[in-house]
Amino acid sequence: MILLDGKQTASDIKDEIAVKVKELKAAGKKAPHLAAVIVGDNGASITYVNAKVKACEKVGFDSTLIKLPETITEEELLSKIEELNNDDNIDGFIVQLPLPKHIDELKVTLAISPLKDVDGFHPESLGRMVLDLPGFLPATPYGIVQLLDRYNIETSGKDCVVIGRSHIVGSPMSILMARNNKVGNCTVTLTHSRTQNLADITRRADIIIVALGKPEFLTGDMVKDGAVVVDVGITRVADETKKSGFRLLGDVDFASVSPKCSHITPVPGGVGPMTIASLMMNTLQAIEMK
Repeated sequence: MILLDGKQTASDIKDEIAVKVKELKAAGKKAPHLAAVIVGDNGASITYVNAKVKACEKVGFDSTLIKLPETITEEELLSKIEELNNDDNIDGFIVQLPLPKHIDELKVTLAISPLKDVDGFHPESLGRMVLDLPGFLPATPYGIVQLLDRYNIETSGKDCVVIGRSHIVGSPMSILMARNNKVGNCTVTLTHSRTQNLADITRRADIIIVALGKPEFLTGDMVKDGAVVVDVGITRVADETKKSGFRLLGDVDFASVSPKCSHITPVPGGVGPMTIASLMMNTLQAIEMK
């Protein structure tokens, strides 16, 4: 069993990006500039955004963190997004989810310029992905593709099962794994809450990608020997034995699944760091597209 080390792979990608940024600066060009908008005081969101800012520092990007109060109106947030759309100094920006309940996340997503949509959530970005045209890929699926690629995992002709059909991970992941690309050409089954006999489906899979947000959902009896398992989930579970008061669990029961796998991602240290690395790749692409 080989661990798909997202932490090390993401570090390698960021080192490669840092070299390209130095080349841009040496040529007299500006460094890519990523802005992150965060609304309210969600602890997990703040931690995640801070990690993105640190990643920008590591690769040599300029970064701007915009903190807005939870009481901000939808109109005020949309006005800030329009301001960022029109700011030539900002190459790409993200609006960290989730947003407060009084703000329509879809309306916010649609307001972001497709040219600066480095999270890859805008319908134009998703449409370009479906048509296999150049554009920004959703950061988490993009990170998974990079991880599989760099570990030389053969996907062509393989049976891939994606568990979870979210617009952010599951649905785009199913499209990427089916595309006619180096990492792709799978026969993909996209499963969800209405899927019947799920274990029968997963036991046939060569590659399983789990993105549900349900701790330890995938168990050893649902996986065949030699499968590749990618665990996208990360949930905080109370644990008084830990200094933090909690531990992190993925969607995969690692103890029972890992002995059967050829490759598996850990939680933490698997998909999470790759998502941030992909965001950096998209931001570099944004300046190259100019």
